[in-house]
Amino acid sequence: MTIRFDRPVSHAARAARLIASFALVLCGVTLIGHRFAPLETPYFVLLLLISAGCAILAVLLALVGLAQLWQSAAIGGVSAVKAVVYAALPLAILGLGTERYWTRPHIYEISTDLNDPPEWLTTPDARQLWLPPRHLVTQQEREAQFEAYPALISRRYEGASDRVLEAVRKVAHDRHITIIKAEGADVADPNGNVKPKRRTRPQTANPAQDGSAAGDVPAIVPVPTPRPFRDGVAELIRQNTDVILQGETRTRIFGLPCDILIRIREEAETTLVDIRVASRYGQDDLGVSADLADDYLKALDAELLGIAGS
Repeated sequence: MTIRFDRPVSHAARAARLIASFALVLCGVTLIGHRFAPLETPYFVLLLLISAGCAILAVLLALVGLAQLWQSAAIGGVSAVKAVVYAALPLAILGLGTERYWTRPHIYEISTDLNDPPEWLTTPDARQLWLPPRHLVTQQEREAQFEAYPALISRRYEGASDRVLEAVRKVAHDRHITIIKAEGADVADPNGNVKPKRRTRPQTANPAQDGSAAGDVPAIVPVPTPRPFRDGVAELIRQNTDVILQGETRTRIFGLPCDILIRIREEAETTLVDIRVASRYGQDDLGVSADLADDYLKALDAELLGIAGS
């Protein structure tokens, strides 16, 4: 006579599998919708939090199912394991965000020039929806940025400003940064696709007809002295000679939108490059702005290798 044992069924394990499946699908659709479709970032964050909440609930129910399997051999061990596997992605994203929240300064913007950050050509503006409203960056936040990212400083190059500008645009293109506005650059296209036309004087067959005979050149050519850095004349010259490029980009995986400002300034026969990066949403970018700025500056150093100043 065959004896059959009726094993109880763990409803918690089955519910865990269903909830974890929903969390995984919601997480995947949200990531795709934000990266490749017009899903706004506040809704993206909200849906990810809902997905993570469902994943946590699924894991708790899966633990109950595994406990029932251990205690009474309840059916549902496979469902409990599947629930844990399905919940891995939403929980991993939640864990990454939590780790960055506690280890990064609570700022949404960084600048390599803490005392005189480049001014936005067009002030970034976005609907925050359910996220808290933005506030102006304070000096304390600038100091927190310097303590957390001491390597994010201005870059000084000994090359000419036009060469540095060309490298700045090339690196921006390689990093998928779209330049939306430019000031001080004599080009028709902000992205540098159209180069300025150089003005040349017409040449004549006889140098004497041109009025510039070799004997008219003075023996001593005056050399301009370096201009002062902090007086009113220097500030006026800087306003007329600075090249400022404002662009926008998105992070590679999550597609978080960020605004970028690059300032190119000539100083004492060198070229100074500053960068300002701001996350478009929220008051805490979890270190995204610093990562973008650091990646861009390292690529610019590599592009201009050999002319970087100390």
